Amino acid sequence: GHAQSSQSAQQAFTPQQLDQMLAPVALYPDSLLAQTLMASTYPLEVVQAARWSKDNASLKGDAAVAAVKDKDWDVSVKSLVAFPQTLSMMNANLDWTQKVGDAMIGQQKDVADSIQRLRARAQAAGNLQSTSQQTVSTQSSGGQSAIVIAPTNPETVYVPYYNPTWAYG
Repeated sequence: GHAQSSQSAQQAFTPQQLDQMLAPVALYPDSLLAQTLMASTYPLEVVQAARWSKDNASLKGDAAVAAVKDKDWDVSVKSLVAFPQTLSMMNANLDWTQKVGDAMIGQQKDVADSIQRLRARAQAAGNLQSTSQQTVSTQSSGGQSAIVIAPTNPETVYVPYYNPTWAYG
């Protein structure tokens, strides 16, 4: 297709740009991070979901997700209504959300590498460790090792608040 060639002609993000871009979310638990990255490829739906979330602030967690099941949003966007602060951050920084979405569509492997670089930096700085809310572990497969962040209690995914300038040392 013709559109394809113009897409690849678009300047790819450098590793430094990706690190800077992904720093605010790289320390999210994996499940939430995956949903956030996927949802960023649907910026318009993120805006709609953020509005819905604001209008339905009394609905929390699973109740919020159940309430949007008939919306024609991507499943990743629907799942984020359980995390109104993440949706609201994405909505407030739409330019950022779109860039992350572009990176996800064009450079998914680079995005994954950047997340691992950032996590390794935070870990080296002593700012990424297991807590009562999350379990940080290193998993290896095929000679590659990856830092994995999982909720300690799978029922409760905790959104970490951190200052990127501080977190990565």
